[in-house]
Amino acid sequence: MTLTRREFLQQTGSLALVIGGSGLLPRSGYSADGDNPVPTNGGAEVTAWVRLSVDGSMIIYSPATEMGQGSMTALPLIFAEEMDADWSRVTVEFAPQNPSLYGRKLMRGVSQMTFGSTGVMTYYPVLRQAGAQARYLIMACAAKYWGVDIKTLTTEPGRVVHQAGGKTIGYGELVPHLSIPDSIPVIPDEQLKDPTNFRLIGKNIPRNDIPRKVNGSAQFALDVRLPDMLYGMIERGRVHGAKPARLKNEADIKAMNGVVSVHMLDHGVGVIAESMGALFPAKFKLDIEWKDSKASGFNSADVFDLYEQVLDTAAHGQLLVNLEEGKEGKVVIDDGDIDQARDNAAKTYVFNYKNDYVYHAQQEPLNSVVQVAVDGSSAEVWIGTQNGTGAQHDIANALGLEPSKVVVHQQYLGGGFGRRTLSDYGVEAALLAKEVAPRPVKLTWMREDDLHYGMYRPASLQRMEAYTDRHGNLTGFTHSVVGDGERLIADGTDINGYNIPNHRAEMHLVHHGVRVKHWRAVGHGTNKFAIECMMDEIAADQNKDPIEFRMQILEPRAAATLAKAASMAGWGNAPAGGRARGVAYLERSRTLSSGICEISIDEENGKIKVHHFWSAHDAGIVIQPDSVIAQIEGGVVMGLSSVLDEKIDIVNGEVQQNNFNDYPIIRMHELPETIETELLTSSEPPAGLGESSTPLIACAVANAFFALTGKRLRHLPFTPDRVKAAMRA
Repeated sequence: MTLTRREFLQQTGSLALVIGGSGLLPRSGYSADGDNPVPTNGGAEVTAWVRLSVDGSMIIYSPATEMGQGSMTALPLIFAEEMDADWSRVTVEFAPQNPSLYGRKLMRGVSQMTFGSTGVMTYYPVLRQAGAQARYLIMACAAKYWGVDIKTLTTEPGRVVHQAGGKTIGYGELVPHLSIPDSIPVIPDEQLKDPTNFRLIGKNIPRNDIPRKVNGSAQFALDVRLPDMLYGMIERGRVHGAKPARLKNEADIKAMNGVVSVHMLDHGVGVIAESMGALFPAKFKLDIEWKDSKASGFNSADVFDLYEQVLDTAAHGQLLVNLEEGKEGKVVIDDGDIDQARDNAAKTYVFNYKNDYVYHAQQEPLNSVVQVAVDGSSAEVWIGTQNGTGAQHDIANALGLEPSKVVVHQQYLGGGFGRRTLSDYGVEAALLAKEVAPRPVKLTWMREDDLHYGMYRPASLQRMEAYTDRHGNLTGFTHSVVGDGERLIADGTDINGYNIPNHRAEMHLVHHGVRVKHWRAVGHGTNKFAIECMMDEIAADQNKDPIEFRMQILEPRAAATLAKAASMAGWGNAPAGGRARGVAYLERSRTLSSGICEISIDEENGKIKVHHFWSAHDAGIVIQPDSVIAQIEGGVVMGLSSVLDEKIDIVNGEVQQNNFNDYPIIRMHELPETIETELLTSSEPPAGLGESSTPLIACAVANAFFALTGKRLRHLPFTPDRVKAAMRA
């Protein structure tokens, strides 16, 4: 296959190469119809993945959000590997928000959004092809410059080599001679680098974002300072969805020192001030009368009785129900013949598992900076977001503009975890900035704002049913989950990796007016908890070792991760007195993972202590092993925090937690003494790893608790009160 110059410039995922002697070039090097290049600053611009300078240095543009997961190194490494770039001469910058150039194809179309551990997994083929085409273009230009056949050329990092002629030339030296050939081949997969020849992929290359974060040069949206900038905050109230009826003391607020203006919004009241110092006292003094909303009077402690009623009703002939809207839910998985498995079962197991609401607790508060043109015809946005294009479209819609009139400047994120795929905080800043244009406005959410009006992992209840034949073989598995959020509760109900012939999963929706959102690993954290605890319940009933039980039904690649984790933990050896171990297996974003933890319990205060955690993962080809291990370790810590302490309580519609004093996240002294991680060698394409370890924790801890006490924990989180109650049961 070959591409014309026009196709080469326009095709999504094709080579995007910027050639320039110094700085960004002021115009495209090619006219709209792909005619001859127009010399500019001694070079020619050709769209956008990499900018090569005459001194051999280059900038590679990273299309994804960098929120601590290392994508700003991993993704450019893939491109640089195929381009055969000299990594020591590479710097990395954020790519513009332009999915037609920097996106990749997902189920819902072409997207540049960073979510669901899909970054490396989905960009891997795109960036390999783009890097290989960049290498081809450079080699083609070298062949023309030397007057030789391109087939006689090869490359080494940053240089083209003509072995027969004994000549080499640096990529940068070719800048004055670069031009687009008449056709650019689509490089066949078999002509891409053999993974055994990788120089960068699979090696522990230092991340380029960490030095910037250490020395303070990494710019988060919170760091942005613009001339004549104003500051804004919004009071949203304690009940989700409530609208302000009136501001009782508007005149008093406007009269406060430093306050510029006050604005009634659909969901709150915004204040704009000259400084943060003037903003805080004004926000605290707001006296707002609120209207009722759907969430008014809601009590989160009552939902589980309601959810059990939903499932009891479903079990009596009404399979799918939605109490709030009269709509049906849906069957999300229906493999085999679950009815036959149920009817022919020698034994049926039925257990319920529960989880409370959980807050994202990202370290950097939500914030953004927006500047609207004085005539309202355009806007610029500085924002840390997982979905820059979504922010562009949402802000444009709020301002009544075409998306092309809104320029989004991507910033580093101080934590995303799914919360920052939405751009409500950018829209809020835009609405305030529109009122004071052209002065820019920095909007900041206080921690209390985010806890009160956050978007939580939904509370849910999972009813698990399992069926075994007279030989004890697991023949069927039914997973019924009820809660809010559709995919948020249905995600993770799969049993990928297990050989179970009949499997059905169904969701039942009940809406409460509480804002819910994807939380790291989405539904895996709760649904895998239920699945893996159920596996242990069956193994215990059959007097089988929980690893032996799983090994009988796991597929080979999945079983290999479990065998490795068991070896790491010394599973056959008894732990120290007063301790026990628990195990869990799961698949998330094509990564197969097994984890084992070792715990003890302080019976007096009801606290669980996780001493050790071992995990093994098959994630295909791993781009940056050290970075991946760091992600897994971080996922273990975040998962453990959510399992032991974190929950949101809602009483009469109001969130009870305010800040980290009453929404505790795990502290250093509570961490495991060791976290050990192994990545299994694999030639499979890269899988997603950023969320794999987080959902392993709940089920492993619960299963270890049973091994230690003979009692079951079936309600997340495992607070001291719940631990003591379980031990008394």
